Amino acid sequence: MSEKNYYTKEGLQKLKDELHNLKTKQRPALSKAIDEARQKGDLSENAEYHAAKEAQGLMELKISKLQDSLGNAVILDDSGLDNSKVLILSTVKLKNLNLNKEMSYTLVAENEADLKSGKLSIKTPIAQGLLGKEVGDKVEVDVPNGKMKFEILEISR
Repeated sequence: MSEKNYYTKEGLQKLKDELHNLKTKQRPALSKAIDEARQKGDLSENAEYHAAKEAQGLMELKISKLQDSLGNAVILDDSGLDNSKVLILSTVKLKNLNLNKEMSYTLVAENEADLKSGKLSIKTPIAQGLLGKEVGDKVEVDVPNGKMKFEILEISR
């Protein structure tokens, strides 16, 4: 049985858009490049042809993986979630007690994580340490660099 892949509505749409782009734009362009390289003669010594064929194989693998992900996709709905505790899709305002600095993260499924935009994977040690905690709780999290201490200031959706 395949593992479920959790997405927000936006994350699922992004995945669908990427698959559509690969199938309708990139796949035909790569096929054209292979045809052009094939017309140049002896395929055994045609590096352009072999590179295009390798790129095609990688792209087909990516398409296959995206299709599998879509087939096992589950949409996360935050409408009925409790704001009193940290859960997936919670936006958590924290104070890093080691650095005396405030930060904010939204806990998302692993495949939607993007630290630059403040989206933290639910599988990270920090997110795991925050799950189930409430405003005012102090959390100590083991990370590769040692221990980090946080205070939960606010939880929202």
